[in-house]
Amino acid sequence: MRLSDSIERFIKTMISQDEPEVELKRNELAEYFGCAPSQINYVLATRFTVDDGYVIESRRGGGGYIRIVRVIQAGSKFRYLITERIGDTIGEMEAGKLIGQLEEERLLTGCEADVMRAAMSAQALSVPMPDVMKDALRAKILKAMLTSVARKNREAQNCKEGRAASPPREGDDAYAL
Repeated sequence: MRLSDSIERFIKTMISQDEPEVELKRNELAEYFGCAPSQINYVLATRFTVDDGYVIESRRGGGGYIRIVRVIQAGSKFRYLITERIGDTIGEMEAGKLIGQLEEERLLTGCEADVMRAAMSAQALSVPMPDVMKDALRAKILKAMLTSVARKNREAQNCKEGRAASPPREGDDAYAL
């Protein structure tokens, strides 16, 4: 078995139905497997992607960590949006329509939709860069927001089912892949 496969299997074993996220220290994991931290980065970047239903959150520094969160279940509307419909770029009008559809389907609250529209606006992205770069940035921001909503929805569902939700942690980076 290849090292990458072993690292992937180890991490996936730590993530279960009841605990859909795990916190790891990259250097400790590299030491455990006797490899360079870049090997851990490779596994995270190729085997724990949004397409696979995972989000990697990280905090750098001395007490830094990597949090791997399984937030999107197969067949989910959010998974489809994040992996297929949004793509690498999205324009302001298309993003607005998408947000409106999610609000109509009650997958977003009115407040969430308003915040997302504001973040997608030309005014919010009025920085000196080409429009294609703004659309790429807009897509990344929208994907991050939808991932956050999917995670919140999952935690709310866990509460309804009597499972404890994990509290937010201070100092987390918003969305790092």
